[in-house]
Amino acid sequence: MVDIIQLLPDNIANQIAAGEVIQRPASAVKELLENAVDAGATEIQLLVNDAGKALIQVIDNGKGMSVTDARMAFERHATSKISNIDDLFKIKTMGFRGEALASIAAVAQIELKTKRDEDEAGIYIEIENSIVKKQEPIATKTGTSIAMKNLFFNVPARRNFLKSNAVELRHIVDEFIRVAMAFPEIFFSLNSNGQQVFHLEKGTLKQRIVQILGNNYNAKLVSLQERTDYLDIIGFVGKPEIAKKTRGDQFLFVNSRFIKSAYLNHAIMRAFENMIPKDSFPMYALFIDLNPAQVDINVHPTKQEIKFEDEQIVYAFVQSAVKHALAQHSITPTLDFELDATIQNLDAVNKPITDLDRSSASTSTLFQTFSQKNQAHFVEKNSELKHWKDFYEKPNEQSDNNNFATATQTPVFESLLQNIEQPTEFNNPLQIHNAYIVVQNNNGYLLLNQQNAHERVLYEKFAIAVAGKAIATQQSLFPTTLELSPADTHILHELLPDLKQLGYLLEPFGNNTFVLQGTPADVGQKGDLQAIEKIVEQYKHFSNDLKFTKREKLLRTLCLQQAIKPGTVLALTEMKTLIEELFLCETPNATPNGKPTYMSFKKNELDKIFGR
Repeated sequence: MVDIIQLLPDNIANQIAAGEVIQRPASAVKELLENAVDAGATEIQLLVNDAGKALIQVIDNGKGMSVTDARMAFERHATSKISNIDDLFKIKTMGFRGEALASIAAVAQIELKTKRDEDEAGIYIEIENSIVKKQEPIATKTGTSIAMKNLFFNVPARRNFLKSNAVELRHIVDEFIRVAMAFPEIFFSLNSNGQQVFHLEKGTLKQRIVQILGNNYNAKLVSLQERTDYLDIIGFVGKPEIAKKTRGDQFLFVNSRFIKSAYLNHAIMRAFENMIPKDSFPMYALFIDLNPAQVDINVHPTKQEIKFEDEQIVYAFVQSAVKHALAQHSITPTLDFELDATIQNLDAVNKPITDLDRSSASTSTLFQTFSQKNQAHFVEKNSELKHWKDFYEKPNEQSDNNNFATATQTPVFESLLQNIEQPTEFNNPLQIHNAYIVVQNNNGYLLLNQQNAHERVLYEKFAIAVAGKAIATQQSLFPTTLELSPADTHILHELLPDLKQLGYLLEPFGNNTFVLQGTPADVGQKGDLQAIEKIVEQYKHFSNDLKFTKREKLLRTLCLQQAIKPGTVLALTEMKTLIEELFLCETPNATPNGKPTYMSFKKNELDKIFGR
């Protein structure tokens, strides 16, 4: 019998380990940045080419390494952070397991330059496929420069699984932001293909947040600081009005390490209860400091998932701290009373009363009856009360309604209703709850959801536009500038060609800035800068769904952005147009996301319900 179990060669074992630690270029960025922080650096530069596939280089001014340490650093489980088992339970550094550099060296070509302050010369090392190819003294400044080139050059199958450069660069930016946010006392910079993406000067936490997320956050942050014997919580939460539809601006750190915790996120969401819409997410950057013995960070290769010794205590502290901060800044839940928008449009509300109106009203018997003491119950039978509609109805409103009724009895409408197996006779559409439209006919009625219907109409219109027939652009008389965060800037650069087909004329204008030169001719007020920001935000929301192409994400984003929202009052002509356009669509019965646009109710079914 031949023995079949054997030890794997080191290079193969390292490649297997790399599969856990280095999943994509961003994984290597995280490990290298954390090593630079652990080295005591006050300045850290990150350079990437081809979204990290060609080059990832981190340069720091930390303490550097000796010749022996430089060689040992690339051995598996070689670390300066752990000497005995007890050290695992009091981790205060970012890296500690010693598998990162060994994993990187197994799947990339490495060039290392490093020097300690006390050494006259530094050391230069080249490593490929875990094998040292070159080692020699070098003249270099104190600190470390480590460059990894041609990631997964020896594992082509892994390289093929990488996404587009735009996607991989976004992941790199995310990892960069997480480390830079945790250490505002360190200078950080990021350059991609020779262009500067971030230049983050040393400063306070608030300054770092504003540097990363944009100046619009400067006046929208609520400071938080709670210190107890068990743990400390400091940081900032965003005011409720800047809550977004995606979780992108949420940062949670434990002992300066970025973590993901659905449990603690729930605690923060509970603190914002009744302050933000249910489908929105607050911004926060919170730092929890507690005894390392109370937390286990060694539960996942990326160290982003951790376990607390007492999760309930941490949950309660976090929720209480956020609530306290919001209360201190007079930010409390408010009652939201719905006000019918039609009331605001009445002449009695939005137009001042004239002297003629005042004179006419004061001479009426109705006014005199109510203004005389104890005479309110003596209302004359033939008083002006019978003409009460005259006080708010427009003189031409009745004729306008008649014109609309005539207009809607058209062959287009008749054919549409035939397509959905409805009789050709119907009454005027009726809006209810400012969200639904009822279309009655002899056979029953249709109930349309105005937002869903409009989403379908917009989707097919936009699909035609990006396929070739561009939407007309209305040039802005006064072009406006838009400043985005670096992460959002990369997203918008991706979308510029398709946005142009859809009528948005945006031009890059310096670092993270764009000029809005024109908007779709039929969008109107929805084409402003805030709409562009919301388009980017909604696009990020769809980016989590891998089954959508970039163009599909954009189309769905614009549909949700521009569709008529519940609470919008529609004129009769607007309802008619919406219904006509809906049933001219190829798929009129559902939104792009599969929600129904209308429901059909038969009259005979209604009769059965009521026993008729």
